[in-house]
Amino acid sequence: MADVPENAPEHCPGTTSEQAGKSASCEGCPNQKLCASGATKAPDPAIAEIGAKLSTVKHKILVLSGKGGVGKSTFSAHLAHALASDATKEVALLDVDICGPSIPRMMGLEGEQVHQSGSGWSPVYVEDNLAVMSIGFLLSSPDDAVIWRGPKKNGMIKQFLRDVDWGELDYLIVDTPPGTSDEHLSIVQYLSSTHVDGAVIITTPQEVSLQDVRKEIRFCQKVKLPIIGVVENMSGFVCPKCKNTSQIFPPTTGGAEKMCSDLNLHLLGKVPLDPRIARSCDEGKSFLGEVPDSPAARIYQKIVKNIQDYCSNSVIEEQSTA
Repeated sequence: MADVPENAPEHCPGTTSEQAGKSASCEGCPNQKLCASGATKAPDPAIAEIGAKLSTVKHKILVLSGKGGVGKSTFSAHLAHALASDATKEVALLDVDICGPSIPRMMGLEGEQVHQSGSGWSPVYVEDNLAVMSIGFLLSSPDDAVIWRGPKKNGMIKQFLRDVDWGELDYLIVDTPPGTSDEHLSIVQYLSSTHVDGAVIITTPQEVSLQDVRKEIRFCQKVKLPIIGVVENMSGFVCPKCKNTSQIFPPTTGGAEKMCSDLNLHLLGKVPLDPRIARSCDEGKSFLGEVPDSPAARIYQKIVKNIQDYCSNSVIEEQSTA
């Protein structure tokens, strides 16, 4: 959990729990007296600090997936590229996948380092209007393993949100780890004092992926995180020679389309498999810029337009209820 100290025993109930400092598992814990006093139930002051820091960010979008390997980071990278293709917009991409930071490679920034300034950490820039921050910039090698317990990972996420000098942004995209773990709870908690437009959930067509995506959807509903919509990646393969479509990952239970219909969610789009997407990520280039007329790129652009429209409408709704 996000509120479990690093030096806590195995079955710690959490510092904000009603059982904090009182349960049997608290015996012998160095934090027992502090937790029992009730002092730990006070809101984390970082929440207000993060709210103030991100007050200059117009739109905040989380990218989630139920499991790994469905193209979540690929989508995050291309969403950032697409939004930043409008030179009048300021865009940032925050990689909080602490144990698997692939964004530096996908954005062509491997080997770059973060610099400290008087106003905090300076992000690394792909373009003048596209900034990136990732733990990958803090590692000595891309092959280094990050072997951290939850509290240390949550502390890094807090630092990214509070201490990075983002400046004024139109869009902040947060690429999260797969699943519903400590990191997700921390992100939602730390962003609770600021407006989040919502989450884009990534899946592939087969039921094995959809099963975990339904858990991700329940997570969003429980923490009251709006869902912008669902993107189905690897949705068929169009042969470049014969133009026939093959279902590499068959949608045996109807795919994302049926799931969205059943759960009353917006299907943002279905992106077909294209080997050039993977190649562009390996080379640190934008697939949308490299092959703008491909079927997958055209679908990406429609998805991005749907997200932009959602964000614009959320601002109008927020202003009307203010």
